Amino acid sequence: MTEQAYEIDGIVSKATEDVRLWQTGKGLVEISKDTLATSIVFGDRRSGYVFHGQGKLLLDAIVETKEGAVGRPVENELSGPFLMLGDTEGIQKNLAEANEEDLAGMGYGSPEKFIAEAEDLCNRFFKKESHGQERFDGGDGLIFAFQDEASEFSILVAKGSKLVYTAKDLTFVSKGNKEVLKIPGEVVCNDNGKSVIIKKDGSIIIRK
Repeated sequence: MTEQAYEIDGIVSKATEDVRLWQTGKGLVEISKDTLATSIVFGDRRSGYVFHGQGKLLLDAIVETKEGAVGRPVENELSGPFLMLGDTEGIQKNLAEANEEDLAGMGYGSPEKFIAEAEDLCNRFFKKESHGQERFDGGDGLIFAFQDEASEFSILVAKGSKLVYTAKDLTFVSKGNKEVLKIPGEVVCNDNGKSVIIKKDGSIIIRK
C-alpha cells in the first residue's frame, strides 16, 4: 500500500467466534470470541485492526544446533489491546456490531472509550512525525504489535515463510531453513543444520 495517514474508523465490533489471525508451522496468533475490534484505515482502505479481549500468541523461537537447543517458546496471553496490520478480508466475516454489554465486559463505559484507547495505541506505535501525521507503509505481510505490562511493544512481522519477532530480551528471524536468534549472552545463526554461535565474550562456535 502507499504511505498514508491512518485513521480509526470509529466502529466497534466483536468477534463472533474464536479467530486465528495468523498461523504457520512456527506459531499462531488467535483471538477469542467476544474480543472487541475497531478498524485502522489508510485512505479508503481498511488496513488493520486494534483488538482487545482474550487471545494468545504462540511462537517456536527455538533453534536446534549440535550444541543443543537454544532459545525458548514464546507463549503469551493477549489480554490487553494490540494491533494488527495487513490483510483483513478474512477477519471481517467473523465480526459483528458490539453492544454496551460487550464494551462493559472489557471495562469500557462507551464506544468512545475504546476508540480513545485504540487511538492512543496507534499513536505510540506509529510515532508521530514532526508535521503531526502518523504514516505507515505496511506492504503485503502482517504486522502485530503487542504490549507488555510496561506498555513496551513486542513486534511480530510475518510474510509467507518469513517472520521476524522482536521483544525486550529476544529477537528471532526465520526464513525457510535459515534462522537467527539473539538472546542475552549469545547470537545463534542456523542454515540447514549448519550453525554459528557467537558468545558475549566474543568466542565463536561453528558446527557443520
